[in-house]
Amino acid sequence: MTKTITGFSKLNKKEKIDWLIHTFLSQNQQAKTILQCYWNGNKELQQLHDEFIENTISNFYLPYAVAPNFIINNKPYVIPMTTEESSVVAAASLVAKFWSDKGGFKTEVLSTTKSGQVHFMFNHDFENLQHYFTKIKPKLLETTASITKNMRYRGGGILDIQLINKTDKLDNYYQLHVTFNTIDSMGANFINSCLEAIAKAFKEESQDFDIEIVMSILSNYIPDCLVKAEVSCEISELGENGIEFAQKFYQAVQIAQVEPYRAVTHNKGIMNGIDAVVIATGNDFRAVEAGAHAFASKTGYYKSLTNCSIDNGIFKFWIEIPLALGTVGGLTALHPLAKLSLEILQNPSAKELMQIVAVAGLAQNFAALKALTTTGIQKGHMKMHLQNMLNQLGATTEEKIALLNYFNNNPVSYNAVSEALEKFRVTKLLK
Repeated sequence: MTKTITGFSKLNKKEKIDWLIHTFLSQNQQAKTILQCYWNGNKELQQLHDEFIENTISNFYLPYAVAPNFIINNKPYVIPMTTEESSVVAAASLVAKFWSDKGGFKTEVLSTTKSGQVHFMFNHDFENLQHYFTKIKPKLLETTASITKNMRYRGGGILDIQLINKTDKLDNYYQLHVTFNTIDSMGANFINSCLEAIAKAFKEESQDFDIEIVMSILSNYIPDCLVKAEVSCEISELGENGIEFAQKFYQAVQIAQVEPYRAVTHNKGIMNGIDAVVIATGNDFRAVEAGAHAFASKTGYYKSLTNCSIDNGIFKFWIEIPLALGTVGGLTALHPLAKLSLEILQNPSAKELMQIVAVAGLAQNFAALKALTTTGIQKGHMKMHLQNMLNQLGATTEEKIALLNYFNNNPVSYNAVSEALEKFRVTKLLK
């Protein structure tokens, strides 16, 4: 039986599911029920979801939660988070509460420049190319006028176009490096439209030059779209063993600065918090991830995105991270929960959202390092996974209550939970 199909995209949703089940899921009697039970009962809302991507057959739900008690620049926030990872929201909430009476989080946007490139090949004299570029540059800006009109009205637009010689990296390779300010929009479509218009004009006017346009595309590496978030307090405010805690915490950050094996996991924890808010607000978490990890490697080796210092009895912990975010356009204007998330965050500008998201990442990293340098990561993390384990084992409500109480004072592992559940069931039968 062939497993390929022509015209799949033209089938309606029911026909797509029927073909999929007949071809790949014929042994799974629950497949159709599973797919259909995740449809939204509101037909208009389901149609909206269906049109986000192609070949939609169902919805894949993730938990939507909030972390309260954040104080950012003396302003209270409740931060919406979407994630499947146990302990992320709990950790963020605990850290928010911890710092709320110590001045909270302080943030600032350092820069908001984004960029894209027109990549092209040219195998003649560079000086002639430079002369041509200088001559054509005003026209390149002019050719985007209709695209940038609304963005310029809001205070953004194209900042500059530069000719970059990359022939030391690749023979005959040059680029037009274009910088942008996209205000409250993430700006991907805007940037790409501008770049393609610039590329077309650059090629059309080069009658005396053999310029080969390879591609025009924005960059998700945004080292000049940067935000900083920090917390600080006197070491005595960190608790009874404040000095010991601060020193171990500092050492943990230093290890992540010099050891890539640790740095990757360290930064993954930061992204646990950042991605959760980025997804909840309808932004592109993949672009954010790519840009953050590239930034972590900007010195030539991969290291921590956070820093720590202990000076004159003051403990300080901070992050500097590139974040390309938007509060208008794209999914932020379409997804009801994304719009609600922005409302929960008091309708922030893109700059304000950058600061909120950076705080979520810093809070998550503080929670992880605090656990690692004190009780260990598994004690709290596995407690949060306990509910998932009980669900996997088919525990009843009564059994969940009993085992949640039992594991308050006992180490959690899948085997331990399985054995405890079995013992509880046997004991109950014997009564």
